[in-house]
Amino acid sequence: MDYENAIEIRNLTKKYDGFTLDNISFDVPKGSIMGFIGQNGAGKTTTINSLLNILNWDSGEIRLLGQEMPEHEYEVKEQIAAIFDELPFNDDLSAKQLTRMMRGIWKEWDEDTFLGYLERFQLPFKKKFGQFSKGMKMKLQIAAGLSHKAKLLIMDEATTGLDPVVRNEILDIFLEYLQDEDNSILMSSHITSDLERVADAITFIHDGKIILSGYKDDILQKHGIIQCETAMLPEIDPADVVSIRRYAYGVSVMVNDRAACEQKYSGAVIDTPTLDDILLYYVKGKSGKEWRE
Repeated sequence: MDYENAIEIRNLTKKYDGFTLDNISFDVPKGSIMGFIGQNGAGKTTTINSLLNILNWDSGEIRLLGQEMPEHEYEVKEQIAAIFDELPFNDDLSAKQLTRMMRGIWKEWDEDTFLGYLERFQLPFKKKFGQFSKGMKMKLQIAAGLSHKAKLLIMDEATTGLDPVVRNEILDIFLEYLQDEDNSILMSSHITSDLERVADAITFIHDGKIILSGYKDDILQKHGIIQCETAMLPEIDPADVVSIRRYAYGVSVMVNDRAACEQKYSGAVIDTPTLDDILLYYVKGKSGKEWRE
């Protein structure tokens, strides 16, 4: 089946007591890594559980790999690998037992591919998973997920708690996986440095609402941070401001259209933000335009 977007979400809403996933929409283009960022409790896991039909959403539409969900759930899930923070396999199992199980679950299970990943990740074949470290368990999930010819990899905070060496190893695997242009990844994470390295696009969710969604480089280039004295603030149009961070010695102002602001405030130095900066200024400025730490 030909499709432009690996994931399409339209007006997705899910209401809980005290939280609402509020009418969200975004796409994950085929062949890309979409970083899905936001604070804990922002709605990332609710969105992912809706995508996987683990929970029933109240309204909205979801298409995965060009097919409507949940109508085509079973055929779509044959082509999806979901990787979570916690290992979904019993601690008493070994990789040897797991591959026998997987043969009966996945039509396209490729034992040679799985054994190749075990060797690459230096994972034991007969040791019980309960004896694995957190990093080994994550590598095991990835090895299993990529061994049934999945076209879409969905990850929910899967690199949290891993040391930088293991994270880099896993990120390299993802970049290799994306060399096949039919493959796509939705990667929920609050480790923005990982996403700055590998993500093509970013969707930022806060309090159940999508704040930003688009190509990562466009988002980083569009925003800027003006470092200035407090006396300059009245010269900056409030319409240009995301939020203002006050210090004892001055202010930093995040603006939402860097190119326009470079023309309007020609004397100002405008720095390029990181994804962390963008997350921080949008979250801190949500209840007002000014904040201090």
